[in-house]
Amino acid sequence: MADYLRERILDGTFPAGQPLPSEEALAKQFQVTRPTVRQGLTELRASGLVEPIMGRGTFVRSPHSRPSLTRKRGVRRTEQGEYVEADGIRWTDAESAAVTRTDAPLAIADLLRIPPGEPMITHDVLQTADQGRLRQLHRTYVPFSVLVGTEYDDRPLPAVPELYRVFADLGHEVSFTEHVRPRMPLPDQAQALRLPEGVPLLHITRVTVNQKGVPLALEEFHLPGEDLEVSYPL
Repeated sequence: MADYLRERILDGTFPAGQPLPSEEALAKQFQVTRPTVRQGLTELRASGLVEPIMGRGTFVRSPHSRPSLTRKRGVRRTEQGEYVEADGIRWTDAESAAVTRTDAPLAIADLLRIPPGEPMITHDVLQTADQGRLRQLHRTYVPFSVLVGTEYDDRPLPAVPELYRVFADLGHEVSFTEHVRPRMPLPDQAQALRLPEGVPLLHITRVTVNQKGVPLALEEFHLPGEDLEVSYPL
């Protein structure tokens, strides 16, 4: 079935932007079960030939098609002094956050400009929004050296975005830089984000720095990359 559809897409029988036959129609045509049809469509998605559109079906991918979801990136501070995400999404922890002590691996240490192996506080959580339709994995690293001599030497740090207010209260004027790249998920990430086989995730790394350019924290966001784009003001 996948070979048949692939040939028809490549020869123009199914042009870009056109929907494929429904799962029910394909199951009847090829005399297979609907799970088998979904497996074939997953193979085509992994090849970049088709894309699902929620509530409408599976469409031949067009180079000019727009994603179904655009997320504005950035952080702003309200008049009340609270820090909020630019996209306005209110995330809820889907499970208890895992707070651990971690020794900085080389890649993280490089971005935080600390020696590899320096101890850090790590906050790791799965978050959901829009009644569970939106999901993201969010991890925060804060080097111990940032907290030396502060009241948080021996007390828990709050999670983002409250963490940004803590930095401000400690006298830091914070700003942010984000790095974005797509990659294939690890098995546990695919399961947590409910990613079908062959679908990448967006890996966004946010570094918080103070007015002197000293990194204070690093966050990692893992987002489903199936039909999502992120938007930044310049």
